[in-house]
Amino acid sequence: MDSYLSLAPAIVAILLFIFQLRLFVTPEILEKKHRQILDDAEKKFATLHMLNSLKDRFDDMKVKIDKIYDVLIK
Repeated sequence: MDSYLSLAPAIVAILLFIFQLRLFVTPEILEKKHRQILDDAEKKFATLHMLNSLKDRFDDMKVKIDKIYDVLIK
């Protein structure tokens, strides 16, 4: 027990140093960073729904162009 008491100031100093450098993440900080990552990803990348919508519009444009081409040829 005496050995633990003599090491107590060093242990407290090490723990304070670890908390000061934020080596261990708290749930609040982790949630904040998670939201930030999701927001950045939403700004930079297209969703699957947006991609499918764009594909549908291209398909519609292709059909219309084919119809115009058929009318011009006849």
